[in-house]
Amino acid sequence: MTTKTTLARLHALSFSTPRPWSATEFRDLLSTPHTFLLTEGKAFLMGRVVTDEAELLTIAVPPDLRGRGIAKRLVSAFINESRQRGASSAFLEVAEDNRPARHIYANAGFVESGSRRNYYRSPEGNYINAIFMICALH
Repeated sequence: MTTKTTLARLHALSFSTPRPWSATEFRDLLSTPHTFLLTEGKAFLMGRVVTDEAELLTIAVPPDLRGRGIAKRLVSAFINESRQRGASSAFLEVAEDNRPARHIYANAGFVESGSRRNYYRSPEGNYINAIFMICALH
């Protein structure tokens, strides 16, 4: 499941905003020493830890697998992996209208810390704010 082409295909199945990443983007990110990939079946999460800070880069759960707790387990695994890699805090950004993801992140301990106005653009041309969320990993 970890080929870059497969990741790009699953990413595109999972959402359209922000735009899905290409196989080249996955290859480039995964070639860095700080980036890691967590998987559960066809779902995955990519994160990275630089010094003592973790970033949740993306999470992809195809629509037919949603509602089974997969995203919750992947976020929990991200927190554990980030701690093991020495991170003391984590951050992410999420589309303001992605309420299910925001709920999962909040339940995992992330809190909203700011926003970036009109950061994303939907395929229909609508602008969507990005919400920044942070989590202490002590």
